[in-house]
Amino acid sequence: MGKLVRDKIPELIRASGRMPTVRVLNDNEFAEALHDKLIEEVAELREAATSIDCLAEASDVLEVLKAVVGLHGFDIDDVVRAAAQKATDRGSFADRLYLDGSSHTRGHCGG
Repeated sequence: MGKLVRDKIPELIRASGRMPTVRVLNDNEFAEALHDKLIEEVAELREAATSIDCLAEASDVLEVLKAVVGLHGFDIDDVVRAAAQKATDRGSFADRLYLDGSSHTRGHCGG
């Protein structure tokens, strides 16, 4: 089973003396492969042992995210703007809040 790779990976494989087997994905295959790749890269980000590893893995996540939003006609600047708007509307994660749950409150008439 193969996986989505960066554009220059086949060239690097050839330079090492091996012969890669690659194909170009259609739109549906590409979208699915990107989502699989995003999950893979996020898992690697979670496992990053050092700050430098975290930065490297975050850059991989960003590259895949750029491709995902590109499928929908957006670019990373659009994502940054949407994130800023969401932070304005709903907040960010600066306060490190963790919601353990919520409950309904009763009105004055027992309802």
